[in-house]
Amino acid sequence: MASGLDGYPRLTSRTPRAAGVGLRPALRPALVAAAVLFGSAGLAGCASLEHSGTPSAQIDSWVTGGGGGAIGTLEVDGRNVDLALSQHNAPAAIRTVCALLTNDAQTAIGNLPTPDDQLTNDLNNAYVDASAAGDDCYKGASGNAALLRRSASERRKMAPLLAVAVGRIEAITGHMPSTSTTNPTDAGGDPFAG
Repeated sequence: MASGLDGYPRLTSRTPRAAGVGLRPALRPALVAAAVLFGSAGLAGCASLEHSGTPSAQIDSWVTGGGGGAIGTLEVDGRNVDLALSQHNAPAAIRTVCALLTNDAQTAIGNLPTPDDQLTNDLNNAYVDASAAGDDCYKGASGNAALLRRSASERRKMAPLLAVAVGRIEAITGHMPSTSTTNPTDAGGDPFAG
């Protein structure tokens, strides 16, 4: 048995080539150039309308792109958890609405950052509380009162944080944003209609 350069035995004297080693010298610069090109294209794709124009136009673009709907979705999810618990639904039904709250909060976190740092911080705090509330509710659904109390406390903190974020959007844009989870049919694409 042959030994490799690292001193460990090899089954054969042939070892696999390291990535890029043994390539013709003319191919290495081409691979580097391709990596740079694709990386640049990927970053350019991240520069959307959210990052150009006035602060109002940037926030408008972010709201239209799903930010407003995410806020509304979490508000609805929080109410659904409250309803399921108040009606003493079966643990499986409670877990379902709790898991939805967590999932939607994680999706909302994926909508961040916003074009405004303060708005991003306000929403991040609300979304983190929503995710924790969903997790604690899910774990406590079988009757763990301490976890259910903690989830309720986190949901109570989430609601005013979302309200502060909506207020920030209104202060920047001059309009109350729609947090509807459905598109209004007669709004003509206006994210502030509704």
